[in-house]
Amino acid sequence: MAKYFDVHPENPQRRTVGTVADTIRSDGLVVYPTDSCFALGCRLGSREGINRIRSIRDLDDRHHFTLVCRDFAQLGQFVHVDKDVFRAVKAATPGSYTFILPATKEVPRRLLHPRKKTVGVRIPDHVVAQALVEELGEPLLSSTLLL
Repeated sequence: MAKYFDVHPENPQRRTVGTVADTIRSDGLVVYPTDSCFALGCRLGSREGINRIRSIRDLDDRHHFTLVCRDFAQLGQFVHVDKDVFRAVKAATPGSYTFILPATKEVPRRLLHPRKKTVGVRIPDHVVAQALVEELGEPLLSSTLLL
């Protein structure tokens, strides 16, 4: 069943963001705004959410999903970052860039590129996306919404 939540784009309502986060925690799929476009999002460990995103977007198993992280510390739990990459990521975040980096063992196997063992990571610069990831307390599994 689809639900629509009207979230203020500059000052998101805490209660509404909490309700959306609860929807995600209960294996729901959401469409949310980012600093570059809209995206589909679900809980990191949600097998059903991943399958629904793949079905909606008609994706194969080589598609790089993106982990939308709250901050650089959270990003570091899920990808390996050396000094040179650290500088590039630090300079471009928060922002609309997604970096495809080698994943750590914290990332579920089904999210990784089958041969490269990489995953996309991003720290958004959008107030609503930041509030949602902050409320969840974990990264949001995401893919761009292209219809």
